[in-house]
Amino acid sequence: MMELTLIQKIAVWALPVIFAITVHEAAHGWMASKLGDQTARMLGRLTLNPLKHIDPIGTVVVPIALLVLGGFVFGWAKPVPVDTRNFKHPAKDMAWVAMAGPASNLIMAVLWALVAKVGLIVQAQSPDVAQFLIYSGFAGISINLILLVLNLLPIPPLDGSRVVSAFLPAKLAWQYNRFAPMGFILLIGLMVLGLLSPILMGPFNALKTVIVQLVGL
Repeated sequence: MMELTLIQKIAVWALPVIFAITVHEAAHGWMASKLGDQTARMLGRLTLNPLKHIDPIGTVVVPIALLVLGGFVFGWAKPVPVDTRNFKHPAKDMAWVAMAGPASNLIMAVLWALVAKVGLIVQAQSPDVAQFLIYSGFAGISINLILLVLNLLPIPPLDGSRVVSAFLPAKLAWQYNRFAPMGFILLIGLMVLGLLSPILMGPFNALKTVIVQLVGL
């Protein structure tokens, strides 16, 4: 594949990033609604309209900055509000809500792989269209798998921590979740120290290999 200019990279990555982040948050709200909490629905967050979910920093500035710097791309949207008091089983139900986000990213990674496959199929007939589909498809695989693996880290308030909390005694879970305000600082620290990428790349590469082989890319 040829080297893309920055403008071309933004064009290729824009839709995959926006959909990956938007659907991830909508999936949290959808699962919460199914389990009895209608907070997200009442606030209009059960939608695929990106404008309802976009965080100017996490959805726009950070992904573009990472593209410029050449690292792996990730981002975030405005968190979907969830009121666990509306759940019959707050800890367990919150774990299901948390898992819905990464699960949606796994599904989208497969769908973007199919987009890339279509690009390969039409390459001879429409090379320009094919090139865009292939690049966007692989971008979609990457951003969704990065979000999946990143969010499964057991660092509060990431989704993985919600699953861990469900298996902890109530008092210990409360103490564990108190670290949530420090979670983002910890992630930034891991990134600055060059430790975040090695943590993510093993599971990322394994999942990418499976998906690529499954779709036949």
